[in-house]
Amino acid sequence: MGNVEPQVATTGGAQPQASPSTDGFQLVIDALKLNGIDTIFGLPGIPITDLTRRAQADGLRVLSFRHEQNAGYAASIAGFLTQKPGICLTVSAPGFLNGLNALAHATVNCFPMILISGSSEREIVDLQQGDYEEMDQLAVARPVAKAAFRVLHAEDIGVGIARAIRAAVSGRPGGVYLDLPAKLFAQSIDAAAGKGSLIKVVDPAPRQIPAPEAVKRALDLLKGAKKPLVILGKGAAYAQADADIQSLIEKTGIPYLPMSMAKGLLPDTHAQCASAARSFVLPEADVVMLIGARLNWLLSHGKGKTWGGKSPKAWGGQTFIQVDISPQEADSNVRIDAPVVGDIGSCVAALLAGIDRGWAKPPAEWLGAIAERKTKNVAKMAETLAKDPVPMNFHSALNVVRDIVKANPDAMFVNEGANALDFTRSIVDMYKPRKRIDVGTWGIMGVGMGYCVAAAVVTRQQVIAVEGDSAFGFSGMEVETLCRYKLPVCVVIMNNNGVYKGTDVNPSGGPDVAPTVFVKGARYDKIMEAFGGVGVHATTPAELRKAMEDALRSRKPTLINAVIDETAGTESGRITSLNPSAKKK
Repeated sequence: MGNVEPQVATTGGAQPQASPSTDGFQLVIDALKLNGIDTIFGLPGIPITDLTRRAQADGLRVLSFRHEQNAGYAASIAGFLTQKPGICLTVSAPGFLNGLNALAHATVNCFPMILISGSSEREIVDLQQGDYEEMDQLAVARPVAKAAFRVLHAEDIGVGIARAIRAAVSGRPGGVYLDLPAKLFAQSIDAAAGKGSLIKVVDPAPRQIPAPEAVKRALDLLKGAKKPLVILGKGAAYAQADADIQSLIEKTGIPYLPMSMAKGLLPDTHAQCASAARSFVLPEADVVMLIGARLNWLLSHGKGKTWGGKSPKAWGGQTFIQVDISPQEADSNVRIDAPVVGDIGSCVAALLAGIDRGWAKPPAEWLGAIAERKTKNVAKMAETLAKDPVPMNFHSALNVVRDIVKANPDAMFVNEGANALDFTRSIVDMYKPRKRIDVGTWGIMGVGMGYCVAAAVVTRQQVIAVEGDSAFGFSGMEVETLCRYKLPVCVVIMNNNGVYKGTDVNPSGGPDVAPTVFVKGARYDKIMEAFGGVGVHATTPAELRKAMEDALRSRKPTLINAVIDETAGTESGRITSLNPSAKKK
């Protein structure tokens, strides 16, 4: 007997409706939006092109760059400015590798950032079968990221993004990698189940309260100091505890030094700012309190002649207090006598609460000695800035920038280069917190245009960038991005025809120019004009001043080619000591 088909009763009514579904694309978008992330920096391509289209259609702002590295730098500094992880989105393998530099930069500088990259399928990668842009991206990212995760199933997207957010912003912030294989995006699951799988991260960066005994130990050391000094790092700027930091400085009366990205936490013109006497206060101080600053190379590791040590590795005898969220940072180079571990805001608040009415200000002899050296050095700098050489040099050009920034204290200020960085840091004063953003701990070249995009988008303020001509070359094509999004960015290029200076010659006598020399008389302003922006060729301080004032008034993307003396500048800027050939001279 043959098989008998089962009889199915029919009523002629409507067939059951299938449950609505969602896919990996939508779940990524929904997870980001659920956590308050509204901007993505990236570059479209396989396999994330449709993700950028759908994200934009769903209300996210998607800023597309010409190179993933610049998108990554934008995401990293957006994280610093907002305390939320900046999102960089890249394609697989080569695109991922382009973003990796920025991921490492974010980790080293403690900027919260998430690099999200599409990738090849695991089963092909693991067997090394030669997939399109095949690479084990998770393994490559791990050494340079604070954390790294891979999501293989659509129902885990919410968990993956939640873990990435927590890792990026909790404790000491940093760069996080999130690997999303191509076929994840097309996976379809029930819409209700998908919505239920998403996680809104609660308190991703919880406060870490310092131990009362640690606070007391630090205050006791400060009370007994004869020559106290506070050093403010970019961690203090990131904390956004500006009012309490200012109160702590002013109530204690202790002079302070801001590291470059902490400039403006208190105005650089503040009476207690010791920047103009830096080379005096570091070796002379007896008790130094670091707030969100690390004793790394930027502070000569707390040792050597900078600190009064008799040899490069010798400790100068200072007593150190270190306020930092990471207990592992203490004793990294020299002994820390009073570590205060916790988030900067909580630590500063606790220190402030411990200052009683009987607190004695630092001895008059110490404050007077600092004031004397400040007065002398400020007068010397003013004399230098007042000169009007032909052609312009760094000082005469930056004197104009100094005036423009003073007149526009709300403008964001981006700075990179070698001499262009060093001279600007010491000449241009900042007046408000988190207005100066620069190369940071790595001293890296190429952050400029990515920073400009993020600063304009995140703060909605005018952006002024001072770039060395060499530094600009790393990201110069992004002027098209500035023009495409009509961002109010004024870029000033200090053009001296080369790396450090434009006067080197080929020692062999051959036809090639020296490795440090660029095309003479290059017209960088024409690059901006090519994309519809404003380009200006400035050869005098008056021309530079007018061009900058016009740019700020119009809020149009502007590039000013500021021609300076090609003999201006020194090799390696202020870190010549790190140049092996310089040590032999």
